[in-house]
Amino acid sequence: MSTTTPPRQEEPARQAAPEPTNHVLVVDDSVMDRHLAGAIIHKLGGWHATFAGNGLEALDSVAQKMPDVVLTDMLMPEMDGLELVQTLRGKYPLLPVILMTAHGSEDIAIKALQKGAASYVPKKFLARDLGETLEQVLSTSQTNRSKTRILESLTHQETRFVLENDTALVAPLVGHLEEQITRLKMCEPGGQILIGVALHEALTNAILHGNLELDSALREQEEKHYYQLARERRNQEPYHSRRVFVTAILNHEEAHFTIRDEGNGFDPSTLPDPTDPENLGRVHGRGLLLIQTFMDRVEHNERGNQITMIKRRSA
Repeated sequence: MSTTTPPRQEEPARQAAPEPTNHVLVVDDSVMDRHLAGAIIHKLGGWHATFAGNGLEALDSVAQKMPDVVLTDMLMPEMDGLELVQTLRGKYPLLPVILMTAHGSEDIAIKALQKGAASYVPKKFLARDLGETLEQVLSTSQTNRSKTRILESLTHQETRFVLENDTALVAPLVGHLEEQITRLKMCEPGGQILIGVALHEALTNAILHGNLELDSALREQEEKHYYQLARERRNQEPYHSRRVFVTAILNHEEAHFTIRDEGNGFDPSTLPDPTDPENLGRVHGRGLLLIQTFMDRVEHNERGNQITMIKRRSA
């Protein structure tokens, strides 16, 4: 009886373990606590840790090789966790910092969170919570970095808004437009503030003087009555149904802002001379003076219910 030897089954090739891809810088003056945090991180898979004994060492380490996340103790010599968070926030705003908190460091941890730390993990729950916290913070950080890269690629933007006659909407809209100006790097921070002031004046004028038809002379005589009348007219027709239309066209060279109200308009030729020093002390015309001063070009339509402001990129 002949027998045949079954073919030899080859063992499947072992796949090499994936190289850790995410880097955590652990900052703690306690050698034991550093090793504990490092052991937890290395068990997570896909993560590896490097170490620093205090905030100054951490800054040197970050300068040499940027980690994905910084995990820091709060109470340390040389530079504590709060100082480290503040410094990293200023130098590397997209680098997230997670705090390791222990009894006695709660107050400083709260301050660090207020200064920009991304999250925290109590040391007594490090083994339970660190992995989930790292993943959560890294995911958010990567999204923010990708968003920042996309926004840095932005070359032209046009947005339109329709506002009710509520001056409480002015500041949030101005803040939003200032953010767009910052992203396009049109001017230095001081210049951005001046543009915001001009926008605030133009939008307020469109609501109060345009749609609600409030006379500036009334404000000079009795300011309380002026704002009382504004509140009344917001609920009366034809004022209630009117809207303010805002168009912002931004690119790297210029910013165009057009603001139009649905009021009766006015004769632009009757506007006071914004360059006349005597007009500095008057309520009437103050907004136009600021707009003319802070913008490079200002135009009104014939009806007087639309203003176009242009700001060119600063050198």
